[in-house]
Amino acid sequence: MCGIAGVLDSRHDITNQKPIFREMMNTLKNRGPNDEGVYTNRHVALIHTRLAVVDPENGQQPMFFTEDKKRYVIVYNGELYNTNQVRKELIELGYEFKSHSDTEVVLRAYVAWKEKCVDHFNGIFAFAVWDDAQERLFLARDRVGVKPLFYAVVQDTFLFGSEIKALLAHPLLDAEIDAHSIAEIMLIGPGRTPGYGVFKHVEELKPGEYAHVKGCEIDKHRYFTLKDKPHTDNEAQTIRKVRELVVDAIQRQLVSDVPIGTFLSGGLDSSLISSVASRYMKERGKRLKTFSVDYVDNAKYFKASHFQPNSDADFIDKMVKYLDSDHTTITLGTDDLIESLFSAVDARDLPGMADVDGSLLLFAKEIKKQVTVALSGECADEIFGGYPWYRDKDIREADGFPWSQSTLYRASFMQDKWLNGLTANDYVHSRYQQTCDETDKLPGTSPLEARMKEMMNLNVNWFMQTLLDRKDRMSMANGLEVRVPFCDTRILEYLYTVPWSLKDYEGREKGLLRVAMKDYLPDEILWRKKSPYPKTHHPAYLQKLREMLDDLLNECNAPLWQIVKPEAARKLLTDETAQPWYGQLMTTPQTIAYFLQINYWLKKYHIKISE
Repeated sequence: MCGIAGVLDSRHDITNQKPIFREMMNTLKNRGPNDEGVYTNRHVALIHTRLAVVDPENGQQPMFFTEDKKRYVIVYNGELYNTNQVRKELIELGYEFKSHSDTEVVLRAYVAWKEKCVDHFNGIFAFAVWDDAQERLFLARDRVGVKPLFYAVVQDTFLFGSEIKALLAHPLLDAEIDAHSIAEIMLIGPGRTPGYGVFKHVEELKPGEYAHVKGCEIDKHRYFTLKDKPHTDNEAQTIRKVRELVVDAIQRQLVSDVPIGTFLSGGLDSSLISSVASRYMKERGKRLKTFSVDYVDNAKYFKASHFQPNSDADFIDKMVKYLDSDHTTITLGTDDLIESLFSAVDARDLPGMADVDGSLLLFAKEIKKQVTVALSGECADEIFGGYPWYRDKDIREADGFPWSQSTLYRASFMQDKWLNGLTANDYVHSRYQQTCDETDKLPGTSPLEARMKEMMNLNVNWFMQTLLDRKDRMSMANGLEVRVPFCDTRILEYLYTVPWSLKDYEGREKGLLRVAMKDYLPDEILWRKKSPYPKTHHPAYLQKLREMLDDLLNECNAPLWQIVKPEAARKLLTDETAQPWYGQLMTTPQTIAYFLQINYWLKKYHIKISE
């Protein structure tokens, strides 16, 4: 994993702009602490910071290849899980290799197949290849969107980077937002409309997209979407296929030349990954490292709810004994969480999921002290139907994003001027409806099956992207590579065709996954009711946030009040019945924290607001 960035200016010689390229590179050092490099010619600069995971000796970037006197240069962020297979295909075409780095494979693949190279890849990636002969840049992003790739066009100059901060380091791009940006922050956030970067001029290559860039013209193409097709496997075949795909995806992602571990929450998804990984490593004479997060006095203050029926600690202990793993529990305090709220904004370049982001940032920092790569259980809920909104008929059938049914509540906080000419419900609903309309369904699909495909498409393209953003930025801010086996597109494509009646096996959330993997877990873990990512329940956390908000309310010139009504925010100081802001995890404490993050973001990034 790495950080990449670049500049393309077809009209000017930019070889004298090396201080600018250095500034862009410096923003990405946390993503790539092991090495760095810059390639420049008259019109292009390619920038790279490296986190060495595979072939540390021979994977330096930018990497070069010449064929028929044509020179190609790549900067690459990612990991191919079918490197050996693609390398074999290329060797059969006559290509030779100097390393076992997947970067070399990606570069040769582009030279051989051009834009069709992405069809050969199984992995997570964002990369750029400069074709010197054509003076053309090729950009591509993985099918699911695990690895980020932002870009901007300003004054005939094309900028790209793994993170927005790399673009903002270029003097041509100002940190500026407008009414559209504010609508995203207040009505959609911490999610984002796919492809939209919130800052003016900033966009993101969508998952499953590639692009050719010539001059400052970008020609984008979608190479991957979820396609419906008949599901011909019977129940037993489906169960067997799911098991094969899940086990293979996890095992593929255990390849590493540096220490590796797994997240372990005691829930189904992380426990399954840890179990498969543990068996794989034991066969090779190794013991798995596992990691969990907890909070000071959480056992004392935990209160069961519909979304979080029990705490994780007992289940983690059971799994550690079952696996015989080398386990570390990282315990976070209230002060840690408060401080991390703002570090998380620095990592994401945007306000995010409040302490849900911040805790992961701190968690990843501690994990990095022992391993460089970790596997995590994101995305199982989206594709196997694990969230409550898949099974709650009222929420499932509601006409809107199931994790954010509070648009009018959100809008009530906004300064009126940002709602002039904007209907909050229409802004949100149009994005929801577009995704539903784009959902692929076979003719004759039943209303229930059609809706469940819409639900999966909504979750994959929206909610899952928020979680993947979170995972990438919080982990890579610490130079930790996190892999997400359930994001393997083979699983995604297969599950899209599986009828809901099979996914909902025995009427249980993620029932199909449970029955497929029953030999890998003890029953009490296998059939444990879903519990979300752990958060603090300590009353001191909410109290501290309210004190901070109260202090902010006494600052008349605080940047937040350009966007948020102070009188509306004040209600959060006492209101115990406030609606959830986003999903299951962002309730009153996280809503307050989100507003504090917005204020910090506006101030820290010196953001100009244009009307």
